[in-house]
Amino acid sequence: MSNIKKGDKVIVTTGRDKGKKGEVLRMFPKEDRALVQGVNVVKRHQRQTQTQAGGIVNKESPIHLSNLAHVDPKSGAATRVGFKTLGDGRKVRFAKKSGEVIDV
Repeated sequence: MSNIKKGDKVIVTTGRDKGKKGEVLRMFPKEDRALVQGVNVVKRHQRQTQTQAGGIVNKESPIHLSNLAHVDPKSGAATRVGFKTLGDGRKVRFAKKSGEVIDV
């Protein structure tokens, strides 16, 4: 199981998009990949359909989870994630760098 979920803010740690930040749009848990907004953009040759125009379209491609890290809510740097239980019994994820809670 991964620490990254849909809607999380992540930063790319390696590869051609290193340093780019984005939001996770979709998860692919079986392949250990995630679709991140504005990251790993590829050109796709699209065939024309009744609803869609043809041509070359830019779209995001899934990126492996090992190349992603959570963005620290305080500093904006890459951070690891830990789990802790709050006083009201909720189990939440927190950034190890700042101690800030990621789940809202």
